[in-house]
Amino acid sequence: MDSAIEPTIEVRPPRRKRIGKMIAWLVGLALFWLVLQLLGVDVRDWLDHLWDQIKDIWNANPGYIVGALILQTGQTVFAGLSYYGILRVAYPGKVEFWPIIASYAVGVAMNGFLPANIGTFVTLLMFVAVIPGCTVGGAIAAYLVQKIFFTIAGTFVYLYMFLSVPGAFDISFGNETSHPWLTLIVVVGAGVLLVMLGRIFWRQVKKLWAQAKQGGAILASPKRYLTHAFLPSFLSWVCKLGVVAIFLAAFGIAVTFESVIWVVGSGSLANVASFTPGAVGVTQATNALALKTCCDVPNSVAIDYSTAQQLITTAWNQIVAIVLVLWVFGWTGGKQLVGGAYSDAKVQVAETKAARAQKKEEKKEAKREAKEADTAGQDQQREAAPGEAASQEEGVS
Repeated sequence: MDSAIEPTIEVRPPRRKRIGKMIAWLVGLALFWLVLQLLGVDVRDWLDHLWDQIKDIWNANPGYIVGALILQTGQTVFAGLSYYGILRVAYPGKVEFWPIIASYAVGVAMNGFLPANIGTFVTLLMFVAVIPGCTVGGAIAAYLVQKIFFTIAGTFVYLYMFLSVPGAFDISFGNETSHPWLTLIVVVGAGVLLVMLGRIFWRQVKKLWAQAKQGGAILASPKRYLTHAFLPSFLSWVCKLGVVAIFLAAFGIAVTFESVIWVVGSGSLANVASFTPGAVGVTQATNALALKTCCDVPNSVAIDYSTAQQLITTAWNQIVAIVLVLWVFGWTGGKQLVGGAYSDAKVQVAETKAARAQKKEEKKEAKREAKEADTAGQDQQREAAPGEAASQEEGVS
């Protein structure tokens, strides 16, 4: 899939199939709800309690929700702006602002309820569709460039969380003087592992470089990268911190730099380790643990806060994406563009998984063949050994 993807004709499944899927999801949700009720979990009471809390927040001060939604919109727009800056340099004269923002908003909205970050693939494929001459390799390169800031920010968050735990540094590094050789082995092993990972990564980079170098062209101008990509990404991240701070305040949780960073870091870990669409459930568990660890917040309050924030922001992301798609592409064009990109994204994810599985099988097969060849060589050596010994004895006699 190296060439640009053209918007296709109607790709949505038949109405009967769509209705069948919707009914299946509703039935599955109802059964899950029933199982929880039988296990003693009062789901209805919890949802009523959550909804009452959201209404109380709105009645007490609507500014909490309004401010959070404004910053949530800013988070999406600024992140999309960083993509626009990267792609505008890569494909000069071919990139328009609002189609890029709309494409990014669609991916954000889809990641809220779809597994495996399919929304990200949809965004990249929409870039390919709306930018003349853009390739999948170029879109992936733009994605990697855009993630530079967020990788730095994530590393800072994880380091802050690690170092802010009392005694963490002593626990991790307090014994290196007592066991210098063990420490040396660990350091050397870590270095070897990093070198191996670097070589593997570099091989993958070289495969995509022919196309990717165009998508990452902005890196050739550090000043342009800082102003057109890094700065918008930073502003997007600040908006994210603001959303967290507002919802913490709305639920009466102390708003400090530590509490905000712990929530952001635990949410990031939930996305990495998520096995549910949108990391639902996993996010609530990690947020509750984080707030309990850093601020001694009761689990019930932390879960209520995390659930309300995720529900409200996810619903708002859907609204923003729909409005932008209708405004930028129109109903028919937007439906075909998003539908085609979604179908291609599912294929892309499936192909990636199949390729990984195939590589694993090939490695296993290669190891098995090498082992069989080694065993055969050893057998031949054992068979030849008696004959060689007899020949040596005859020569001596």
